[in-house]
Amino acid sequence: MAGIGKGYRKGYGDGYRLGLCQAVEQRAPLPQPSFRDMKVLYVPQGFHAIDQGVAEALRSLVSECIVVEALNMLKMAESERPDLVLVMNGLHVFPEKHLDDINKIREMGMQTAVWFVDDPYFTEDTARTCTKYDIVFTHELGCIPFYRELGVSRVHYLPLAVNTNMFKPQHPGTEYLYDICFIGNAFWNRVAIFDKMASFLEDKRVLIAGAFWERLTQIKKLSRSLHMGFIPPEDTVNYYNGAKIVINIHRPDEYGQDNRNIHRIKAKSINPRTYEISACGALQITDVREDMELHYRPGYDIVTFGSVKELQEKISYYLEHEDERLKIAWRGLWTTRKEHTFISRMKELLELV
Repeated sequence: MAGIGKGYRKGYGDGYRLGLCQAVEQRAPLPQPSFRDMKVLYVPQGFHAIDQGVAEALRSLVSECIVVEALNMLKMAESERPDLVLVMNGLHVFPEKHLDDINKIREMGMQTAVWFVDDPYFTEDTARTCTKYDIVFTHELGCIPFYRELGVSRVHYLPLAVNTNMFKPQHPGTEYLYDICFIGNAFWNRVAIFDKMASFLEDKRVLIAGAFWERLTQIKKLSRSLHMGFIPPEDTVNYYNGAKIVINIHRPDEYGQDNRNIHRIKAKSINPRTYEISACGALQITDVREDMELHYRPGYDIVTFGSVKELQEKISYYLEHEDERLKIAWRGLWTTRKEHTFISRMKELLELV
């Protein structure tokens, strides 16, 4: 009977959370597209969660959006003659000839733009490529003066956003249910935090997922919580929905700390997980970035921490205070749907172009 009662309470709690998330979704409709008679050639980076959101948003905003891989970009630009060639990041998987192709496209009179969404962690690379485009967008406030000093005449701050068709409230299976969830690679600042919290987390149902978590010194205490390796977006959504609390810790910006930030630009802007967690209707506890309050209100639609002690205190508090936890999560969902979708961002980008 005790098991039946526990299962009933769990099912009721899940239904209550999801029902109110659905009410928020109904009362906070997504931004409406505004049509432009414009042809855009979009060159994706290969990050499915972002690329799909950008492409879907552009298709709802312009008369034609063509998605093409970097290897075929020049050929497609020559045949389609788009009004804008928009490149996502232009790093990592892009071929060496990419910048030569961008130059040829500009010579043909087509406008080019790049959106750097890994700033400031690869400034060694973006410093070499930024001047090759007509317009530079960056999600990182700290890189605006940096690109201007390098000679980019048109550079704009364009925060990241969320694909609400992918990251959304939904009912997760029992295998996704945790008290606390963190998904991300084991950058050294993250390792230090979880090492310090190992004893605190031992008696809780915790998921820590991503690569390089063998870096932990307290790995024995946390071994049952670890999931080594990549978590696909579809599973990430389920884990966010299944967790009572999702922790968000930004990667370090120091050069050499798994970064190529040779110019040592200080990171000021929030990461894509900030939007993705909130879009799932989950309570998020995050460290603070300078532009945080441009997008969310700490204590109202998001929770922040400045030390391991404060993080542990807030985890304990919100695990015990379900009503407060859910209210903040629902407010975060509302804010995200109203202000931080890719439709909102692409509308702003097209206006700036």
